[in-house]
Amino acid sequence: MDHDTTYRILIFEDDESIRKILWHFFDHRGYEVFTFPHPRSCPICDISKCTCPTSESCADFIITDLNMPFMEGIDFIEQQISKGCKVKNLALMSGDLSGPVMERADELGVKVFPKPFKIADMERWVIDAEAKIPQNRELSDWHF
Repeated sequence: MDHDTTYRILIFEDDESIRKILWHFFDHRGYEVFTFPHPRSCPICDISKCTCPTSESCADFIITDLNMPFMEGIDFIEQQISKGCKVKNLALMSGDLSGPVMERADELGVKVFPKPFKIADMERWVIDAEAKIPQNRELSDWHF
C-alpha cells in the first residue's frame, strides 16, 4: 500500500462482529473507515443523486452484506450506481448467494465474497484495487 495515500471505505454489515473485524482490517491498512449496520443508517442512502463533484468520489471502496435490515446489499449497490455513484471498487458479502444474485453482481461489476470468507482473499482484492486507484484522485470533502 502507498503510505502517502489514505483510502476511504464504507462497510455495511449488520453482524457487529464481522463489522468490527473488517473495521480493524482496514484501519490497520491505514484506511479511513466508516461502518454502518445497514444502508439506511448512512446518509448516502437517502440522497436522490450523487452529490460528489465530477472529479471526486465519496469513497474508494464500498463493501456490503447481502442480507440486511431494510434493504438487500445488492439493491443498495444498484441504487447507488443508478444515482451516479462514482465508487469503483464494490463488493458484496453473503452466506446466502443465489444464482440470480451472482448474475446481478457480475452484471454490476461487483466482487463477491461468499461467507465465511478468508480475510486473505479480501486482502488480495484490496491490494489489486489499490494499485489501480490514481494517486492524484480526490475524495469528496464530507464526512458522516
